[in-house]
Amino acid sequence: MPTEPIVSIRQLTKHFGSNQVLKGIDLDVQPGEVVVIIGKSGSGKSTLLRCINGLETFGGGSLQVAQQALQHKDKKAMLALRQKVGMIFQGFHLFPHLSAGRNVMLAPTLVKHSDKTQAQEQARQLLARVGLQDKFDAWPDQLSGGQQQRVAIARALAMNPSVVLCDEITSALDPELVGEVLRVVEQLAEEGMTLIMVTHEMGFAKKVADRVVFMHAGRIHEMGHPSELFTNPQTAELQQFLAALH
Repeated sequence: MPTEPIVSIRQLTKHFGSNQVLKGIDLDVQPGEVVVIIGKSGSGKSTLLRCINGLETFGGGSLQVAQQALQHKDKKAMLALRQKVGMIFQGFHLFPHLSAGRNVMLAPTLVKHSDKTQAQEQARQLLARVGLQDKFDAWPDQLSGGQQQRVAIARALAMNPSVVLCDEITSALDPELVGEVLRVVEQLAEEGMTLIMVTHEMGFAKKVADRVVFMHAGRIHEMGHPSELFTNPQTAELQQFLAALH
């Protein structure tokens, strides 16, 4: 029996003013799949992620997460959706006035009304999972960029999401810190987490992705297994994109 996709997108469109950023996106993501989205700046990659977790409203088409349609006008439905979708941003977005542990505890206590002791225990476990077991009481400004991003990953996991979205999560980091964050993401992939990632790290995409999606000018231009896509690009646009990376 084929499983239901965890994310199902049909003919999704999005305009910013007169500029059409997404031009009819169709994409299904299966539970446990790692999908990496690549493409030039301005191709619509980040906008697509922001539509999936409801940060952007879309113009036309439909979007479902865990068989629930995205309905921007229904606050209750949006809150339920955001609990299913974890998002990790380029710029960490940690609360500077909260310790690492409190950053991780915040959503479960506020949104799920988790018991404080339980939330604290979970936060400690999640920080250990991202290799920061001794940083519960550290302030964000005492942490390196890589450590802050790992706290942000732990925070995204605190809601037990069905899907985790990663939007260029290493592009604000110094090169020597990129590896420590990608190792955590790789571990999540091995554990069977559904991941949709926008990244410029092609080596990582080759290693971890089940499928690579190449976006160009607001459309999905090519899609396939990394071994096919990187070694045998079918379109001139993808050939040029890959050539420009070397």
